[in-house]
Amino acid sequence: MILYGLPTCSDCNKARKALDAAGHKVTFRDVRAEPMSEAEWAVLLAEFGDNLVDKKSQAYRNLNAWVRESEADAQLADTPALMARPVITDGVRYTLGWDADIAASWA
Repeated sequence: MILYGLPTCSDCNKARKALDAAGHKVTFRDVRAEPMSEAEWAVLLAEFGDNLVDKKSQAYRNLNAWVRESEADAQLADTPALMARPVITDGVRYTLGWDADIAASWA
């Protein structure tokens, strides 16, 4: 199981702890420290579309107008911290975010 996120993300940390407690072997992928390839972004964008970009984040508000108007793949390649998180996958299914419903789906 892979959890994509940032080490400073509180939802990522909650998800990692809960998944560990549920007995899952979780590999954490820091999308800023270990940049993702175009192919890796493409898989996540195919799954979540523009929802993969956290448009409510400070990082998004800080983008210049040109980048803000670009496609999601360009935004994420330029600023990986824009990714809505966490993204969790077991290689078959993917979830985005962390709430009670998503936690229950991985229990």
